[in-house]
Amino acid sequence: MRSRPWGRGNQLGTNEPRRYQGASESTAYANPDGTHVAPLTSPGWDNRSVTVRASSVSRAPASAGISGDGPTGISVGVPVGGRPARPLAVRVRAALRRAAPALLLYAAVRVLGVVALALWGPADGKEARHLLSARWDSIWYARIAEQGYGYTLQLAGGKVHSDLAFFPLLPWLERSLSAIFPLSAGDAGLVVSAVASLAAAWGIFAVGALRYGRRAGVALAVLWAALPVGVVESMAYSESLFTALAAWGLYCVLTGRWAWAGALAALAGLTRPVGAAVVAAVWLTAAVVLVRARRRGEAPPFGRVLPGVVLAPLGWLAYVAWVGVRTGSVTGYLDVQGGWGNGFDGGLAFGSFIWERLTGPAWPAGVALLLGVALVIRLYLAGVRQGQPLPLLVYTGTVLLLALTAKGYFGSKPRLMLPAFPLLLPLAVALARLRTVRAVPVMTAVALASAAYGAFWLHGSGPP
Repeated sequence: MRSRPWGRGNQLGTNEPRRYQGASESTAYANPDGTHVAPLTSPGWDNRSVTVRASSVSRAPASAGISGDGPTGISVGVPVGGRPARPLAVRVRAALRRAAPALLLYAAVRVLGVVALALWGPADGKEARHLLSARWDSIWYARIAEQGYGYTLQLAGGKVHSDLAFFPLLPWLERSLSAIFPLSAGDAGLVVSAVASLAAAWGIFAVGALRYGRRAGVALAVLWAALPVGVVESMAYSESLFTALAAWGLYCVLTGRWAWAGALAALAGLTRPVGAAVVAAVWLTAAVVLVRARRRGEAPPFGRVLPGVVLAPLGWLAYVAWVGVRTGSVTGYLDVQGGWGNGFDGGLAFGSFIWERLTGPAWPAGVALLLGVALVIRLYLAGVRQGQPLPLLVYTGTVLLLALTAKGYFGSKPRLMLPAFPLLLPLAVALARLRTVRAVPVMTAVALASAAYGAFWLHGSGPP
């Protein structure tokens, strides 16, 4: 019996694997480039990715079917015809070659942004390195790396800013790099951010290419680099590190690598509070996989799924529990966030903020904010109509929910939504359909606009 795919299959213009017309379920799937892939988790095979040219094989073993222990409707390359999997190093090199255009273009866009920031600096008397590594949240992360937790800042009005608000993975990495190399914590943060941003671009490409083809994956990585707030990806902030872990975690969910998905979700939960979004994607996808297997009369694949389900929340829970012990309160982390003026009120404060501008002299800013929120919602709904896989929709929806319903400093909301890269998939697929001669000018214009806005934004008075 055929199982329902996560999303709509083989939409016009997408480059996802498709089955030959009239083929049975035992037939291998074909990519647009002529390679063949077999359905996920075929009996007797593992999930390691192996691509086979059309000239070498055209059919999978007769026992190959769509199984319920992975997200159905998603096909990945697996050994065909009993052929042994290639060594890990070989597969990594092949994957890196495939992702090379995305990584090179991503790096070019981000270098352009940093150059624009550096050129703007002398006119404003500010140094690019200082703006990227020694202001706002970067200072807090560096202080934790150098001194550990325990610093608080008393502000007028009774607010107390505690460094317990910042999750520990980035400062741990900064401290480790500083211990090995002659780097300050801030400079180590820039190194972590640079490496993590490339890892994030690779993971974003992998997710996009898996579902919609290589061109869409490249476009997705470039669009993420060229976001108006893309300069944050080059700062000693935790967004790049988190997005790398989230993107690869989602890729592992999509390809049925549950233990890896859980481990990456746990690390994401040690990086930012929004790590809960990756946990939600793992849990809800696992629940649907198990339920569908039971409905088809198959044995639910508990042994493969449960390790990921158990691992996923451990990082987030561990840090929140530690803060609770440190503060002597079960709600310790929420109390710390409250000291910063942060919390969740269902979006009431943000709505009031927009309304005040719409009804005052700053009404153009209010209109811009309203249009921005409408665009975000429209892109999410476009992803739903596009038939994005369930893990991506859950992850993106959770990131947006946490960002838009939180109170606090509203200037940071675009940055808080930065990890929601699947929002860009409808645009990436549209760009992938364009001929290269048309796509290149569009992406160049977007990259130039991002570089200019990023330089302007970081030279402002408020934090990103």
